[in-house]
Amino acid sequence: MSTSEHRPRRASSRAADAADEAVDDAVDAVDDASSHPVVIALARVGHAVNGVLHLVIAGIALQLAWGAAGGEQADQSGALAALAGQPLGALLLWVFVVGGTALGLWYLAEVVAPSPGDGGASERAKSGAKGVVYLAIAWSAFRFATGSGQSGSSEDQTQSLTQTLMRQPAGQWLVAAVGLVVVAVGAYYVQKGVRQRFMKDLTRHPGVWAVTAGTIGYPAKGAVLALVGIFFVVAAWQHDADEAQGLDGALKAVKGAEYGPYLLTAMALGIIAFGIYCIARARYARLD
Repeated sequence: MSTSEHRPRRASSRAADAADEAVDDAVDAVDDASSHPVVIALARVGHAVNGVLHLVIAGIALQLAWGAAGGEQADQSGALAALAGQPLGALLLWVFVVGGTALGLWYLAEVVAPSPGDGGASERAKSGAKGVVYLAIAWSAFRFATGSGQSGSSEDQTQSLTQTLMRQPAGQWLVAAVGLVVVAVGAYYVQKGVRQRFMKDLTRHPGVWAVTAGTIGYPAKGAVLALVGIFFVVAAWQHDADEAQGLDGALKAVKGAEYGPYLLTAMALGIIAFGIYCIARARYARLD
């Protein structure tokens, strides 16, 4: 083979090596940034923010259970709107923005540069999903902090999304798939709490009270998520987008059931437990 035939191959090999080196450098940069003490500290704030958000949602749910909620929505949007109306609410919302953004970016960094032993595809997928969720929370908090947020009706938003999915090819199956995924996530939360697998997320034992809160809180949140997923499945089965419900609609449906106020109170107390665990996790979370 002539020398001229070897040259393109060597050039291609050098280009591939340069590309691999650039990727490695980018991954190292992401890893260094995500492990910076400031980023870690702000990510811990993100866990605390998540806890406070759940506590506010639970408070609204308790008011809803006993007829004192007024027009507040028992979901993320309603919780942010409630905080915005409190003294120092704007300052707290900006804390939500910073903490949620930091934690969301930290989880996305785990997709690119996972911690040792956490490089499986399923773990990366979970990290990516969590990153998107926390960035969405941060964005919602930013809108309320800047005065452009709207509490709105989560029921209307959920049903609008369902209608959009229904109009797609195999739309019923898409809606059913969404519902089954949400139910599966709920089941995952239940078993994570019952088996206390959340302890793997912590650097050390957080204390009996925090473990108890996690053991109660994870199944409670899982049950609520599963209920939301079931409403999506029902909507798909009946080909009726109005059957789909978000968190607020699901909790209101619980209230309308027999012994509804008591069931909703039990759910709210479970969400409070989850919020308490998240606040404890802010200190003990495995973030390095």
